Amino acid sequence: MFSLPLCDDTRLAGLEVWHAEQFADHLARSREHIRPWVGARFVTDDVEGARATLQRYAERQAADGARLYGIWRGEVLVGGVMFTDFDTAAGSCEIGCWLEPSAEGHGLVTQACGVLLDWAFASRGLHRAEWHCRADNDRSSAVARRLGMTLEGVRREAWPYEGVRYDKQVWAILAPEWRARGRSVTGDGPPAGGTGHAGAA
Repeated sequence: MFSLPLCDDTRLAGLEVWHAEQFADHLARSREHIRPWVGARFVTDDVEGARATLQRYAERQAADGARLYGIWRGEVLVGGVMFTDFDTAAGSCEIGCWLEPSAEGHGLVTQACGVLLDWAFASRGLHRAEWHCRADNDRSSAVARRLGMTLEGVRREAWPYEGVRYDKQVWAILAPEWRARGRSVTGDGPPAGGTGHAGAA
């Protein structure tokens, strides 16, 4: 399994079906913290629900689509990054993240999402990457800004949560813009066989 160091004892590595118990434990610590900001199907209440989420992404990855990656501190899952959409025919993807409170404030998401962008643009030849988040999610929009993304628009009342409809921001960056920022174009990053939003589905 691939494992890429982020900082200190934290690494980016696979998040697969056999990690269901670790994923369930992580959600138990972070469920209420992340629930307002991610897709309703992502947050589950038990090991079977966690396994079903991981299985859903494994099947999508097998079709060269969406995929998940974990952010691990030692052997403990503290969050992750993902392609919520990955479309080689269209040359585009959507990336996102989630993180438990104990792991915030260390730049882990920005580093890990940079790895995904390097891989999508350099190894897979994609042209466009998007980032979607609730308009009031300041932490998420700050990550998009740090990644050099442009706020392209706001979809009004497109994010339902607990009976309220929130505006959704759409950010994006193009491959030439990413390269112009001096980011890696070597293609180093998670392998296609590894199993990775502000709007986790």
